[in-house]
Amino acid sequence: MKDIAQILKSKPDQAVYTVRSSASVFDAVALMAEKNIGALVVLEGEAFVGVLSERDCARKMLLSDHSPRQTAVRDIMTFPVQYVPPTHSNEECMALMTDKRLRHLPVMDNGRLVGVVSIGDLVKDIISEQGFIIEQLEHYIAGVRG
Repeated sequence: MKDIAQILKSKPDQAVYTVRSSASVFDAVALMAEKNIGALVVLEGEAFVGVLSERDCARKMLLSDHSPRQTAVRDIMTFPVQYVPPTHSNEECMALMTDKRLRHLPVMDNGRLVGVVSIGDLVKDIISEQGFIIEQLEHYIAGVRG
């Protein structure tokens, strides 16, 4: 199994999209829609302070009486945030994400944000690895019979 650093390198878009904690929820959702992503890393200055996900927006905004244009990201973001080092394995991250019911997991290396993996990134990696194993077994079986 790959470690998270390898999975991050294999992503077509390795950018980490961020939003300021003072930004409006409306602007944050607009950025998520533009980039076709499900979460943003929330910053205060250069400090990583939270994650804003579509789930946060759907549940917390829709159930409140506040306007997304008037509500700051800091008011609905998820914090404190679980994160992992780039040396974590796919299995370790899947276990953490399943246990904590997370869909996005920031990756920190020596206090520096280096990426974000989604549950979809991890599942894609597992499917790819299983496909490779199946192909190798098929070649082995075909070689034994032939």
